[in-house]
Amino acid sequence: MDDVRVRLMFVGDSMTVGSAGDHTWRYRMWQHLCATLGGPFTIVGPRHELHDPWADAPVSLDYADPGFPRKARHHLAGWGEGWCHMTPLIRETVARHRPDLLLVSLGLIDLGFYTDAADTAENLRLFIAEARAANPGIHMVLLPVIPNTRALTDPLFLAECDQLNERMAKAVADLDTDASPLLLASPPPYWDPDTHTYDGTHPNALGEHLLAAAFADAMHQAWDLGGEYSPGV
Repeated sequence: MDDVRVRLMFVGDSMTVGSAGDHTWRYRMWQHLCATLGGPFTIVGPRHELHDPWADAPVSLDYADPGFPRKARHHLAGWGEGWCHMTPLIRETVARHRPDLLLVSLGLIDLGFYTDAADTAENLRLFIAEARAANPGIHMVLLPVIPNTRALTDPLFLAECDQLNERMAKAVADLDTDASPLLLASPPPYWDPDTHTYDGTHPNALGEHLLAAAFADAMHQAWDLGGEYSPGV
């Protein structure tokens, strides 16, 4: 992928949208790309807010770093939203905002509240088709489901997470094309909900860096896009 004039969009659930007072891993990725991309880039998407836990709505602009530019805050992510919510939105969103690269972190909320692994994987495949319908040359990086504390204490839920990750890997292998490459990122090594989240699911500062690194290193290794991730950026 050419690293000039990249237009990227974050797609995700509560781990991606973030909560009032968070930096978010989106911010960490923005910092990384500013330091390593070597060319202009634009972050696009229909939303820019954080989730406000007091209002229980995406209405907060209270990012931990107020210097995070408004134009870099765009995303398609939502608290409590998964593949089943984003799939109906993605064709129109891609057509309107014209990303050529999607960084996607979804799945945990689907399995927790909405669909099993098989149905979630079907939504994932449909998402890919819908994004390509709007942009046949779109690139996508998908992050496997990261276990939370529920997955570590509920064997059936952990099995669903593992099954979805297997189905995600198969979908990427089946659907990857030269025209529209799909990339499966490696999950952060040694992820520990007690160390890398503030509540068993949502990333703290350490977790934000690990999530950003998973995407950044995948893009660098596969496409020579940007550089290796450094948390010191």
